[in-house]
Amino acid sequence: MLEQIEQVLNEQVRPQLAMHGGEIRSIGYENGVYRFELLGCCSDCPAASITTEELIRGAITEAVPQVKDVILVDGVDEDLVAQARAILTRNRP
Repeated sequence: MLEQIEQVLNEQVRPQLAMHGGEIRSIGYENGVYRFELLGCCSDCPAASITTEELIRGAITEAVPQVKDVILVDGVDEDLVAQARAILTRNRP
């Protein structure tokens, strides 16, 4: 199932996100629910929920009818957290 979703992302979604400096990363698919996160400029965009609704959910559910829901997972990238911890540790007196 994830292969079908990735094909839709590659053909329809990623090119649109790339025009805005963004990307999408699949987190997983289980019980009809696809979860993903937005990266790059799209990760903190105020229009992320609109992008999810209009572009991502529409493209995936139309092409892969087994997908019943598409969920944007918000959060801070673990690599970014690790970098922040390293900076804070270095700057301690």
